[in-house]
Amino acid sequence: MSVLNTKTVLAIDPGSSKVGMALVRRTASRESEVLWRAIATTEDLEVHVDAARAVEPFSMVIIGNGTRSKETVRRLRDHLPSVGMLVVDEKETSLNARERYWEHNPRRGWRRLLPASLQTPPVPVDDFVAVILAERVLLDE
Repeated sequence: MSVLNTKTVLAIDPGSSKVGMALVRRTASRESEVLWRAIATTEDLEVHVDAARAVEPFSMVIIGNGTRSKETVRRLRDHLPSVGMLVVDEKETSLNARERYWEHNPRRGWRRLLPASLQTPPVPVDDFVAVILAERVLLDE
C-alpha cells in the first residue's frame, strides 16, 4: 500500500444562479478534511475562488459536469490559467449531499423517523455537492 501525500483541491458544483464550492484536503491518512465551503451567486464565482485560495492554495479545480459547467470552466481558465481542471460526473451527488447535510445538521422531532434521503433540507446543499465531488476524486486516486 502506497502512502498518499496531502493534496488540496477546490471543487465546484456549477448552477444557473448559484455555485457550491468546497476546499477539501486529502490527508496522509487518506481521509478528507473540509477546509472551507460556500454557496455563491454565479456572478461572484471568481471572488469566492480567491477567498478559497486565501484559506489554502489548491493544486486542482474539480468541476461538476452539470448545468453551466462549460461556462464555469471557461471563466476559471481565464481566472486561473496555471491551475489544472477536471470535469467530473455529478451522478447522484444531490442525493448524497442531502444525506451529508443531515449528518452535519441532525434531524429533530418527527424528522428523525423518516430516512434522510426522503427529506429536503431547508437550505441549498450545493456546497455539500462540491465536497462530495472533491472526495470522489481525492479518495479514488
